Amino acid sequence: MSLEISLDRRRFLANAVMTVSAAQFGIAGCANAESAAGIRLPSEGEFPPLSGATGWLNAQPLAVRSLRGSVVLVNFWTFSCINSIRVLPYLRVWASKYKSQGLVVIGVQAPEFEFEESVDNVRWAVKDRMIEYPIAIDNDLAIWHAFKNEYWPALYFIDAQGHIRHHQFGEGEYERSEVVIQQLLAEAGAQGIDHDSANVEGVGIEAAPDWADLRSPESYVGYDRAENFASPGGEVSDKRHIYDCPLTLKLNHWALSGDWTAKKQLALLNSPNGRIAYRFHARDLHLIMGPSAPGTTVHFRVTIDGQPPGTARGVDVDGQGKGTVTQQRLYQLIRQQQPIVDRQFEIEFLDAGVEAFDFTFG
Repeated sequence: MSLEISLDRRRFLANAVMTVSAAQFGIAGCANAESAAGIRLPSEGEFPPLSGATGWLNAQPLAVRSLRGSVVLVNFWTFSCINSIRVLPYLRVWASKYKSQGLVVIGVQAPEFEFEESVDNVRWAVKDRMIEYPIAIDNDLAIWHAFKNEYWPALYFIDAQGHIRHHQFGEGEYERSEVVIQQLLAEAGAQGIDHDSANVEGVGIEAAPDWADLRSPESYVGYDRAENFASPGGEVSDKRHIYDCPLTLKLNHWALSGDWTAKKQLALLNSPNGRIAYRFHARDLHLIMGPSAPGTTVHFRVTIDGQPPGTARGVDVDGQGKGTVTQQRLYQLIRQQQPIVDRQFEIEFLDAGVEAFDFTFG
């Protein structure tokens, strides 16, 4: 695809948040103090144009000049990214809470994988995630480059005069971000601003990660960015190949089993009963995947340490580990309870025709 940017950005941000998570949980008092005293918010540049969008959802095309006088929050996201997904509860609440005071939230959908360029896929994700604010489709990455952005998610806070006054890269710092919104609205003359922090709690796949027990990084399946691949002989690029899974896997190593074709962004299963195994340490395990042919389905079952997941099941499987791939998106396959230890995950696809892209954790 046309995405010519650094694609380690989500991993970098996740690792950075893990290192500061202790401070994150103690931010409330700091944010309240900042709210009283004000945060220094120097100009970081002018509001770049939005004219490069290839489409819009939930709104007619927006122009920077038409937004003058409003405080604008621009969020760069992509719909299968778990880091982007976990920010959405805050954006939805802020968009509703501060709309009457003059806040406009705009989501910029900047794709990583080719299937994220499909407007139909984005439209489904926007509806599924209950997003009502405007979404700019940035398939050409014109807005991404105009902002000189490098991250998913990335939030840019723009004052009523069209100046970028603050940014937040990655998850976290939510209370500080809300204080910034309140301060910019006050500068714009808004009245009746509620200075209490919004009560936001993500549920299901949107729930906040368990940073303290997260020891598995994002792991791509396609050969271009794959790491720690443990099947003997490595991935064979762009050719059908029969893979075997080792008897044991080291932590954060993974393997294929069965008839697969490894491609740059993904691995395609050519025959039924292919498997992927992954040794991980995290509360949540997700896999971005989808059917190779639109409108088809692929049945699968997952195990954890060789057993059905039971209460450790994710939202996309039942207690026996059974599930169905129906579209290209992120699937939550495991959400386990404490204690979190090294576990062996396996997914077996009962039908051919699945494309596996990326493991993420939480």
